[in-house]
Amino acid sequence: MPHKPFIRTLRAQWLGQQLRALREERGMTLKLVSEHLQRDMSALGRYERADWPIRKGDVVALLDLYGFHHAAERARLLALAEDVWRTDRWDEDYGDVVDSSFIEYPWLEGRADKVCCFHMTLVPGLLQTRAYAEAVIRNAAEQEVSESTINRWVELRLSRQEVLSKERPLTIHTVIDESVVRRRAGGAHVLRDQLAHLVKLQALPQVRIQIMPSSVALHQGLDGTFWIFHLPEPYPAVAYVESLGGRLYMESPKAERFLRAYDRLSKSALSKDESTALMGAIAEELA
Repeated sequence: MPHKPFIRTLRAQWLGQQLRALREERGMTLKLVSEHLQRDMSALGRYERADWPIRKGDVVALLDLYGFHHAAERARLLALAEDVWRTDRWDEDYGDVVDSSFIEYPWLEGRADKVCCFHMTLVPGLLQTRAYAEAVIRNAAEQEVSESTINRWVELRLSRQEVLSKERPLTIHTVIDESVVRRRAGGAHVLRDQLAHLVKLQALPQVRIQIMPSSVALHQGLDGTFWIFHLPEPYPAVAYVESLGGRLYMESPKAERFLRAYDRLSKSALSKDESTALMGAIAEELA
């Protein structure tokens, strides 16, 4: 066991998930692996759950047992094993690994019990209609992107919305700047249908949409859009921001700043009922 309390970092969680996936792909039980490596079975389970930090030597032994010899992927996993204690930003250290194999936004989304987000420019992806999502994705895509790629990205975005209808649905609370619900992304008809969709979603108990009115000139979200992933106990919340400069994930204690900011944003925004009424009124103007 570690000599000091171990914070269940994203690095440890991601590494544990990868090791578990490899074990299950090989059809091996924890008992079988523990017998092969002469390790305590409960300890291996704690490594996979990120309850304990796994040692680099144990990662090597597990990868060898699983017959996982892809050099680049092994190097990434071993680098993670060396850094499982770290909670700071990792863009500078891992470069394109952030986008390829280290951490994935949908992975966090799927693990979270609740997501809180503030959006300055667009409707959150989990709440977008197909037409709105396609307009947004086409606008962001490079010119050489094929039609099939655009369609695949749209389908991926829509498939992620399944977290709202699963047996234990994800709770999403969002504050959206008023300019977003007035911006005619994709045209007036696309925005009208999008607003009608948001009003419909407001009826779900796990969804709360609040509008930050333009009359509130100064608020905690002026620095831009951000997300907060509330993971199940005992894992700490994770804050996420994205820009042209890259993606940043921030864990405790840095995530606390975002928790406080979202709380203040929610208090400054229109109530759920007021927000629903405003979106309905804008949709009628577009009819």
